Amino acid sequence: MAYDKFNILTSTAVPLPIENVDTDQIIPARFLKATERKGFGDNLFRDWRYNQDNTPKEDFILNNPIYGGEILVGGKNFGSGSSREHAAWAVYDYGFRCVISSFFADIFRNNCLNIGVLPVQVSAEFLQKIFGEIEKDPKAKFEVNLPEQKVTILATGESESFDINTYKKGNMTNGFDDIDYLLNIKKDIQEFAENRPI
Repeated sequence: MAYDKFNILTSTAVPLPIENVDTDQIIPARFLKATERKGFGDNLFRDWRYNQDNTPKEDFILNNPIYGGEILVGGKNFGSGSSREHAAWAVYDYGFRCVISSFFADIFRNNCLNIGVLPVQVSAEFLQKIFGEIEKDPKAKFEVNLPEQKVTILATGESESFDINTYKKGNMTNGFDDIDYLLNIKKDIQEFAENRPI
């Protein structure tokens, strides 16, 4: 399944300065029954967003209309816990295209990259600068430049580089998942197979 191409994202951000956010908090286990990658955004952080009677919790950040955008800024060790890929699906389906943190769980990072969400790992110091800028101005904008592998606080011009696997970077810029990538090089694969000695 192809995803939106990721090049340069300029957006406001939603701050979630909580460390060790695990995948069960991102998408509780009771919502894992669906097999299609749709509808998970409705239950992103379900137990943090809603009371037991399904009314929104006013003090949770996603229920605060002041904040919005396609960037989620999380605390250290974001996406820890079980390997459920539904957590990445929920982040994407909600509308986030980038998650910024000072550390990601490896499986969550890879699940994000497989579905079109860019995990940007920055230093703890730069992460605090991002949180501070949002606290000063909830409408502060940030630029995430995938080709240059750089995230910038637009109000101050401060920026920091981030790492990404070359293969995954290519897929993100083309909007490919692993199957799309293989289909894109199908002709090369066929030519290679035809030219191999029997």
